[in-house]
Amino acid sequence: MEQGMIGTNVVAQIGIIVRDIEASAREFAEFFGVPVPVPVATDAVEKARTVYRGAPTKARARLAFMRFGSLDIELIQPDAEPSTWREFLDTNGEGIHHIAFVIEGMGGKTAALERSGFPLLQKGEYTGGRYAYMDTSRRLKCILELLENDPR
Repeated sequence: MEQGMIGTNVVAQIGIIVRDIEASAREFAEFFGVPVPVPVATDAVEKARTVYRGAPTKARARLAFMRFGSLDIELIQPDAEPSTWREFLDTNGEGIHHIAFVIEGMGGKTAALERSGFPLLQKGEYTGGRYAYMDTSRRLKCILELLENDPR
């Protein structure tokens, strides 16, 4: 049985924008008593094929992931290129950027959300799948990220 508009109600990830990923990763690790995650860079533009507000962008970010039960906390330090990450940091400062859900059928889900008044902010590819940030902030007070992983 489908769960709402995206087919699931299971939160997979909370994304937090930070200015200094090393310092933030250490703070989280110390506070929660978990290992300090090693930051990784998002894929280069040739692989990521990132589109922000309808236009290609060279935006990249450094990411650090920490697992808390079935939920990931993702710390995101954006570069200076145009992106939803950079826009959030410049507009709001550091803080919670998105809530993410793993879905199937990315094209259909993003199209349905857009028809329902939730525009696509940014999309791209990562090793093993793709993502889309939908602007649900007016109604849900946060950005929604859809993650679709390739079959293993």
